[in-house]
Amino acid sequence: MSAATAIGDFVTIARANGVAEVTFDRGDGRNALSRQAILELTEAAKNFADDLETHAVILTGKGAFTAGADLKDPAMDRRRANGLLERRHMVKIGPDLCDAWERVEQVTICAIEKFAIGGGVALAAACDFRIMGRSAHLRLPEIPLGMNMSWHAVPRLVSLVGPARAKQFVIYGEKLDSQSALAWGLADDVVDDGKTLGAARLLARKTVALPPNAVRMTKSAVNAAANALHHATTFMDLDQYALTTTSEDYKEAIKAFLEKRAPKFTGR
Repeated sequence: MSAATAIGDFVTIARANGVAEVTFDRGDGRNALSRQAILELTEAAKNFADDLETHAVILTGKGAFTAGADLKDPAMDRRRANGLLERRHMVKIGPDLCDAWERVEQVTICAIEKFAIGGGVALAAACDFRIMGRSAHLRLPEIPLGMNMSWHAVPRLVSLVGPARAKQFVIYGEKLDSQSALAWGLADDVVDDGKTLGAARLLARKTVALPPNAVRMTKSAVNAAANALHHATTFMDLDQYALTTTSEDYKEAIKAFLEKRAPKFTGR
């Protein structure tokens, strides 16, 4: 690979022989998605818009893929927003991140070690292929925490695993291990821990050996067929998120999580 180009503090891009590797590293092995990290990852996806030399893009995390939204980041605190308009603008960065990665023309491959949580699953679902380490898992904690699953993720998950399994995965917030993810179609390959990047590189090289125009056109055609109704079913998920996070159930869920106890929901 060539010398890596930094996109801010947490994201680097290295290119060689038609393959680019995007590495997300917050230095702690967990890689929570702070506001800055989300914006850098979005910028990384946009970096390929005029790149005619790269034909496959690998997205990986140093350590875990990502622990999801960084609730400790002050910049992610919606309570700082001055009214609903600003609040909506603040939470828009998540769906914008996933949409940016879905729009990448090159084939995109996620190498997932350890775990991908919440927004990390949404990001992975926006890419073309997902390779998981054997002991890695996926989890969506949003519903048990009193909010909806947003980031335009639900229709992508339905396309990948079908409606019943999407409901099971999204609603219950339970861990999905790598073998189950493979059986469901959410993962495309499972390899030994620490080997996901190597497997992603093999798939990337396989992609680079093909005619790039035909590959890009085919990806575009498949996405057009699979995603035709996605906007119609996600245009409100940002507003649903803004609404659910004003509920008493949301406040109770967060309080119970911090106090390490079972929440008591009332529907209010």
